[in-house]
Amino acid sequence: MSKLVYLVPLFPLIGFLINGLGRKSISKSLTGIIGSGVILASFIVSLVLFFDVKAGHTGVVKLFDFITVGKLDIPFAFQVDQLSSIFLLIITGVGFLIHVYSTAYMHEESSDHYARYFAYLNLFVFSMLLLVLGANYLIMFIGWEGVGLCSYLLIGYWFKNNDYTNAAKKAFIMNRIGDFGFLLAAFWIIQQFGSLNFADVFSKASGMKMNDAVLVGITLLLFLGATGKSAQIPLYTWLPDAMAGPTPVSALIHAATMVTAGIYMIARSNILYTLAPTTQGVVAVIGLATAILAATIAIKQNDIKKVLAYSTVSQLGYMFLGLGVGAYTGAVFHVMTHAFFKALLFLGAGSVIHAMHHEQDIRKMGGLKKALPVTHITFLIGCIAIAGIPPLSGFFSKDEILAAAFSASKVYWVIGVLGAVMTAFYMFRLYATTFLGKFRGTHEQEHHLHESPKAMTIPLIVLAILAAISGFVGVPAVLGGSHELEHFLAPIFAGSVKLQHPHNINHNTEYMLMGASVALAAIAILYAVSRFSKKPELNDATSFGKVLENKWYIDELYDAIIVKPLRGISAFLNNIVEKLGIDGVVNGVGRIVNYGSRQLRLLQSGQVGAYILIMVVAALALFIIQLFVL
Repeated sequence: MSKLVYLVPLFPLIGFLINGLGRKSISKSLTGIIGSGVILASFIVSLVLFFDVKAGHTGVVKLFDFITVGKLDIPFAFQVDQLSSIFLLIITGVGFLIHVYSTAYMHEESSDHYARYFAYLNLFVFSMLLLVLGANYLIMFIGWEGVGLCSYLLIGYWFKNNDYTNAAKKAFIMNRIGDFGFLLAAFWIIQQFGSLNFADVFSKASGMKMNDAVLVGITLLLFLGATGKSAQIPLYTWLPDAMAGPTPVSALIHAATMVTAGIYMIARSNILYTLAPTTQGVVAVIGLATAILAATIAIKQNDIKKVLAYSTVSQLGYMFLGLGVGAYTGAVFHVMTHAFFKALLFLGAGSVIHAMHHEQDIRKMGGLKKALPVTHITFLIGCIAIAGIPPLSGFFSKDEILAAAFSASKVYWVIGVLGAVMTAFYMFRLYATTFLGKFRGTHEQEHHLHESPKAMTIPLIVLAILAAISGFVGVPAVLGGSHELEHFLAPIFAGSVKLQHPHNINHNTEYMLMGASVALAAIAILYAVSRFSKKPELNDATSFGKVLENKWYIDELYDAIIVKPLRGISAFLNNIVEKLGIDGVVNGVGRIVNYGSRQLRLLQSGQVGAYILIMVVAALALFIIQLFVL
């Protein structure tokens, strides 16, 4: 059955070609059916593959020879195993719901732009599927570049708006910085191991000593790639700006594709990172720092999508913390639960924006609980899940990461819990300001408030159910569970588990850790709801709050120390080196030849007397040279 794996990325590719090439002639209803249908078909095949993998049928499916140079052989092959099958379900399942949601959300677009949107969306899913299915780093890199291209196309979908196109360029360029690290790592892997195939690389790396300089170098370069795609310090500032795209695009980028690519790549390369503890320390510290930095910024954001964007950056930081302390299963678990509740929150925000006629400032909302009952309930479920309140999914995945962090370092745990408390606070600040209290918008907005159509609310309901129950696949032993996800993923991380110190915490300690994190999060929730439902922040922030509202001025700092100097150097190279130097030399040669020819042609005057004079002068000159010089 695993031979059908090529169908999973093929269906979205077909959808991209049909909608893209036929955008001028296909109706909007047919576009939506094709765009959503191909993702549903991929999900069904992914489901079949998942059960096939669960039955023990894993392996590499080679489609054809791709690159063969000397001893280097890189096939176009797909890896069908526990890790890829989980990600296939997340990408196609959540992706399908976002496609369905888009059919209603984007209905105001003209037919050709509507088809263009779905073509890009299908290509995005195709690229992400290629990334997770690749059996070697080259196929992964092709998908890696594909999602970068598609993010550029979708973030700048409304390309007539300069701010949106600038946001798209920012995302593309910052990702290229990370991609360069990935590319260097790939060449280094070829030089060191003579292959890019996962099986070959991991088996050869297993025989190397712990913290080998080569492994540290390779893993750091791969991590640089991950910081770009998964928006970690210092390459995270593109992700909040990605809100320029349509809301369903934000949901797709933040929940099911793109930002999870870095997590997947490190989880896939887990043995390399386990053998490089130095890199693991860097990953953990960067992840934790990102989680806290993004959480502080989210506290003071007033754009409903910006709050969720910084929330994504923060949650990705937790995933990297998990990877850095060796909790690979916990990181993948959080990817899964985050996909559900973050897609739910973004689509819920889209429903609010739809009802508010494209208003995104939460200070102009309030009291939407009655007008948008389905959106309200589902959004509340998403908020509870991301806050880590049991028994919803976020509690189980976040607790697993925090428990592993506690085993590695008590400092990691304290900072991690602080981030969790801030998460609970800013999410319920968002919830209370948006849905509770009195409506603060215009009379016209209030008059037109309405619940979204079924094509938008049904995906919300499905995602709310998944956000509520998906955590039960990873119930830990301390709570009487068997952690089915850990058993399922065990073959992927078996090599790393043998090399790691076990994360053993006695049950009493684990109860205390859970109780402390949940109690603090609950206090933050109660405080946020009681405060912001009655007196929401309607004015611009002051003092330190202004620093947070302006995102620690990181964008301005980057602009001052990187963008402006680069532009200055570019202007110097263009105006001085290029125009005066290189062009000056080339054009100068042309001018000299032109000037010289104009002077020489004066010798051909047509006057016989002048010719005789020249002849006499030339003969005299030759005589002098012969007599006195030679």
